[in-house]
Amino acid sequence: MLLRKLLFYLNFGLVIHTVICLKDTVEVPRFEDSLSNLTVSVGREAIFTCVVNELGSYRVAWLRVDTQTILTIATHVITKNHRIAVNHSDRRVWFLHIHDVRQSDRGWYMCQLNTDPMKSQTAYLDVVVPPDILDYPTSSDQVAREGANITLRCAAHGVPTPNVVWRRESGDLLPTTKFSDLQNHSISGCELQMIKISRLHMGAYLCIASNGVPPSVSKRVTLVVHFPPIMTIQNQLIGALQGDSVTLECHSEAFPKSINYWTINGHIISQSDTRFEITAIEKGYEVVMKLKIKRVSRGNFGTYTCISKNSLGDTDGTIKLYPISGQYEDKQYSEINDFEENPDVSELEALKRSLAPKSTQMNLVLLLTALVILAEIYM
Repeated sequence: MLLRKLLFYLNFGLVIHTVICLKDTVEVPRFEDSLSNLTVSVGREAIFTCVVNELGSYRVAWLRVDTQTILTIATHVITKNHRIAVNHSDRRVWFLHIHDVRQSDRGWYMCQLNTDPMKSQTAYLDVVVPPDILDYPTSSDQVAREGANITLRCAAHGVPTPNVVWRRESGDLLPTTKFSDLQNHSISGCELQMIKISRLHMGAYLCIASNGVPPSVSKRVTLVVHFPPIMTIQNQLIGALQGDSVTLECHSEAFPKSINYWTINGHIISQSDTRFEITAIEKGYEVVMKLKIKRVSRGNFGTYTCISKNSLGDTDGTIKLYPISGQYEDKQYSEINDFEENPDVSELEALKRSLAPKSTQMNLVLLLTALVILAEIYM
């Protein structure tokens, strides 16, 4: 009986020794590489990669460190978040998938092995957000009177915080000293301040927001400047021959758009008047008014007025058309005197030509008178 007990304890000891020896020879799982941090745009997919050598019968689990939530164990998804998935390659490379990443997914994640003691690696998921321009705080299209002060605002959000730049849509230089670069092409900042605006400020401005996360975004803001009409005329005194074709021209600037028309000696010229051809070439707030006299006749000479009116005021300019032939004698002379008190060289020349026939007639009269007197004396 004693011998049997000795043999039993001997055999048991051998078994325990064998188990201990086998345990010492089993490989313990180890991580091959560190877990890498990720930066992912919102809406994209984030994939963490955990590489484990000699996993054996141990298991890999994924956890959310911030909330202490178990996401997966082995190939099973534990969390109820349907955007979480897990897979592996030969039980060595383990992947944690987070689909349709949201800002709330930002934080620390852990790859854990159920060894004793437990082994783990952690990495951070940073979720970036492309820039977006907020409609409500951002300026809409603006209308202002010339000479006023204007501030355009642009509010943008994103992760990281976006940088905001203002530019003119046309690419033209910006007519203000408030702009940041030497060429006045742009200004950085959420506000664009313009002091005592003029018609040169009128146009479209672009608010551009960028934060390194594509795509950049922009918003177009149109600035409309109202001002009363002004008129400029290059030639206010024009001479013409009978039968000539003459074009009179005025340049008007106004906004809102002006009503433009012509008068001659105080009478409005109708568009249907076949003696004239009226055109207006518009470019922005500028208008080139043209009045073509198709065939100059005696009744066309006089004072022409180009008139421009809008809701803020009106203005006009005059052009005097005078004859440079001698056919109209006294009438032409009186009309020329009406034009200017101090005629220029061209007017004096016209006067000489108009007076020349009168001088010839006077000389003939004097000659005939002298002949009559001499005849009476000798008879």
